[in-house]
Amino acid sequence: MEIVILDGVDAVDRTAADIVERTVRTTQKSTPVLGLATGSTPVGTYRELARRHRDEGLSFSHCRAFLLDEYIGLARSAEQSYFSFIRENFVDHVDLDDAAVFSPDGEAHDIAAEAQRYDAAIAEAGGIDVQILGIGTDGHIGFNEPGSSLRSRTRVKTLTEQTRTDNARFFDSPDAVPHHVLTQGLATIDEARHLVLIATGESKAEAVAAAVEGPLSAHCPASVIQWHPHVSVLLDDAAASSLALAEYYRYAYANKPRWQHL
Repeated sequence: MEIVILDGVDAVDRTAADIVERTVRTTQKSTPVLGLATGSTPVGTYRELARRHRDEGLSFSHCRAFLLDEYIGLARSAEQSYFSFIRENFVDHVDLDDAAVFSPDGEAHDIAAEAQRYDAAIAEAGGIDVQILGIGTDGHIGFNEPGSSLRSRTRVKTLTEQTRTDNARFFDSPDAVPHHVLTQGLATIDEARHLVLIATGESKAEAVAAAVEGPLSAHCPASVIQWHPHVSVLLDDAAASSLALAEYYRYAYANKPRWQHL
């Protein structure tokens, strides 16, 4: 796990975009597979990738993408659905084929079967090459709330009231936020080849510290990234403010060998 503390949100977004671009351009697979997070955290990264597509010719036409999660019972056409979100904030601005962007079906008749189907679809695509992640104030990644099994697969989860409150800004009222989601599990996420966790702002500082310096525990689901062989944690100063080893992380990144990529 490499923890990178950067000078501001823009630097975080650019660095995350660098990782995605390198994956898209250099992977040995004919069809790179991107894991896309939703919510406000990755929006700046998606804007930067769209700019590189527009201004620098970065192409996503040979890629596939899988979303982390979706609300249960919310129509895909709803503006708050993650199906709609990823198109509004990324897919519609690049040359990624809309038909190659997959998400869990929160309206499926058999949700349990849909969860199994989604895991199988990721495997059939050859697995995810780079997975963008955010982190909740309670330490969740995807919608794996505290108490989630560290070996969980795609499944139904009940959102905590804290998560529903955090997401209420996207809805007309807090009561409109669904209680249930279909989310990739922690073991599903852990199978991606490269995890890129992005966090900015002081409100994420305690969760970040618990995830990267605390014990491996279901109490902080994001701590599962400590198990992974290739993780890049990209932070601004505010999100890094609770880290005990922040100065070492800065020193290590400043002295990183030029040939060694994130």
